[in-house]
Amino acid sequence: MKRIGLLYFILVLATSCQSGAGSDKPAQDQTDGNYITLSGTVGYPQEGLILLEAYQGAQNITTVVDTLLLDDATYKFSERVLVDKPGYYKLNFYNKQAINLILHKDDVEIKVDGNAQNGFAQITGSSEYDFIKDVQGMNQAFQSSDEIQELNKVFMEANQAGDMAKMDELRGKYLQMESEFKKDIIARIEQEGPSLGVLEILRGGKILDRDKNFDVYLTYAELLKTELPNSEIAQEFVMDVEQMKSLAVGQVAPDIALPNPEGTIVSLSSLRGNYVLVDFWAKWCKPCRMENPNVVKMYKKYNEKGFEVFGVSLDRRREDWIRAIEEDQLHWTQVSDLKYWQSEAAQLYNVTAIPFALLLDPDGRIIGKNLRGRQLEDKLEEIFGKG
Repeated sequence: MKRIGLLYFILVLATSCQSGAGSDKPAQDQTDGNYITLSGTVGYPQEGLILLEAYQGAQNITTVVDTLLLDDATYKFSERVLVDKPGYYKLNFYNKQAINLILHKDDVEIKVDGNAQNGFAQITGSSEYDFIKDVQGMNQAFQSSDEIQELNKVFMEANQAGDMAKMDELRGKYLQMESEFKKDIIARIEQEGPSLGVLEILRGGKILDRDKNFDVYLTYAELLKTELPNSEIAQEFVMDVEQMKSLAVGQVAPDIALPNPEGTIVSLSSLRGNYVLVDFWAKWCKPCRMENPNVVKMYKKYNEKGFEVFGVSLDRRREDWIRAIEEDQLHWTQVSDLKYWQSEAAQLYNVTAIPFALLLDPDGRIIGKNLRGRQLEDKLEEIFGKG
C-alpha cells in the first residue's frame, strides 16, 4: 500500500479509558460553535504544555489550535475546545507523547503515560474511533479464523508443489468467502452513516477494495457532499471518487506513454485493436511475482488471438526491473519511469496497491478490474473461447 494514513497510527493506541474532571476555562455554550470536551489523566506530567494540533493538507502538517490545562494535584484535565471542522487532530503532551484523534461530534477521553512516545495510552468516547476498531477487529477475526488459516496452509502446500489448478481453486474459494464477509463490512458502514471513521476505512482501501465496491464509494461520496460539506478530508475523498469514475468499467482507459527497457517511449494506445491487460507490478512485490506465472500462461495461450499485456513497473532501479522481467519470462510490452509510487502512470491511475490490473477491449474501454488467477482465465476464455 502506498499511503499509510492516520488510521494505522491511531489503532496502535486503542482500548478503553477513564476520564477526569476539572477545568479553569469558562463553560462555552454549545450553540456558539462545535465544542468538544477533551478530558483525561496524565500519569507522569512533564515540563511544558499540552497542545491540541490540527492536521492540515496532504503532507499532514500540524497547526496548534488550543492548549489544555492540567490540574497539578490530580493530574487530570477537562477542556472544551472549539473544532471548526471535523478532522484529524493530535494531542501533544509536552513533546514527549502524541495521540492522534478524530474530532467531529463526540467528547473524547484520553489516559496517557505522558513520558514517552510509545508510553501507555487509552482513548474512548469517539464513535468514529470505535468504528475503526470494530471494523479492524472484524477483519482480523476473519483473516485469523480457522477456516482461512487452513485455506492458507493448503494454498502454500499447493504453491510449493507447483499445483496451479489447486491454487486457482483455493483462490476462488477464498474470494467467495471474502465477498460474503465484506457484505458485513458494508452493512456496518451503512449503519454508521456520515463518519470520519468510515471515511478513513474507505480511504485506506485495505479492508474494502475500492474497485470491487465502487458503488459503495460513490454512494458514500454523495452522502458526504451534504452531511460533511465543511470537512476538507471529506472533500478530498469526494474528489478522489470523482477521479475514480474515469477508471470505472465502461470508460476508456487514460493513455500511458513511458520508456520501455531500451528507453523507447511506448504508449498504451499503440496496442488498440487488441484485448490488453494493463498490469501494474514490481520486482519487490511478492503477490505480483506469484501472479506472473498465470499471466505468462494466459499470454502464451491467447496472444496470437489478440491478447496483449502492457506491464507498468513501479520499480526504482532499472537492473531490478530487467532482472525480474527475465526471471519471470515477461516477454511482452514493459514500461517504467522508475519512480516507484511516484510513477506518472501510478498517479494517473490512482494506484495505491499492487498488483493492480485492468482488462481493456480493442477500443481501450475497461471491461475488467483486478482479474487474477482463475478469474482472468475465465474472462479470457469467455472472450476467445477455450481454444
